[in-house]
This record gives sequence, C-alpha cells and structure tokens, in this order.
Amino acid sequence: MSGLDGFTEALDPPMYVVTAVAADGERAGCLVGFASQCSINPARFTVWLSRKNHTYGVACRSSHLAVHVLSRTRMETARLFGEETGEEIDKFARVDWTPGHGGVPVLSDASAWFVGRVETRWDGGDHVGFLLDPVAEGSSVPPAAEQPGLLCLSDVAHFSPGHPA
Repeated sequence: MSGLDGFTEALDPPMYVVTAVAADGERAGCLVGFASQCSINPARFTVWLSRKNHTYGVACRSSHLAVHVLSRTRMETARLFGEETGEEIDKFARVDWTPGHGGVPVLSDASAWFVGRVETRWDGGDHVGFLLDPVAEGSSVPPAAEQPGLLCLSDVAHFSPGHPA
C-alpha cells in the first residue's frame, strides 16, 4: 500500500486514450489515467506512460502524441485501448481514425482531442512524463446538458490491462 492510497481512492479522474506514431510508421495507443494540464501560459499538458506499455516504446520515438477524451458511450473503444496490447493486435484496424498533425492517429469517436508536440520527457518512477505543447485540437462535445458524461476511472476499474502498470 502506497502513501497515496487513501487519497487516490477518493478520486475519480478522467481517462484518456493517448496515440502515437513513430517515424517508421508504427502506431500505438493506450488508455491512460495519469494526465493533466500543467501550465496555462504557455498551454502545456503532461501524460504519463508506463514503461511496460507497448505505447511507451512508440511514444519515445514520436515527435507528437494525441490525447483523446471519450464519452461513457464509447466503452468499446476504451476497452480496446485499455485491455489489448499493440504487441498482439492492430488496434487501429478496429476503430475509425484519421491522421492528425504529424501523422498521429486521431480517433473519430473521441469527444475531444488534441495533438501535442513532445517538448520533453522525464522519469517519474515506473511511468515517464511526456510534456506536450498543443498544436491542433478538435471537439464534438455537445452542450453540457446533453453530454452522456466523460469516461472516468470508475467506468474502467474492472478492465484487465493488456500490460501490468
């Protein structure tokens, strides 16, 4: 049990799908729970990828990453990126996507997304932080009263990850 267990058990953070493409064209993506805006001016966002995750290796060879939020109605997309590994299947053959800035896959069913240029990476322990400078964004989020709600940790806590964290 870590020193943060009691604190983090009280939280229900949003979940993100992070996608990457390396210079050789290899694509990868995974479900991520550790991410946040970390600066207002200049705008910056950090995503944390597990060193054990297939996406981490591709992201290390990528100049840009895309960060997506999904509505709760997109559970199958969340399951695909949370429970499967790109070492075994091509996740992008199973979803609609378009190439975004830098060729990074942008998921068509995301409620909102942005592509960020990787500014730096730093060691956080078993995860590595990727500091992103946003360069493109898109949204299909309806007015708040019509939203089904965004995907959060409590929605996916029962998933069996494709890789251990």
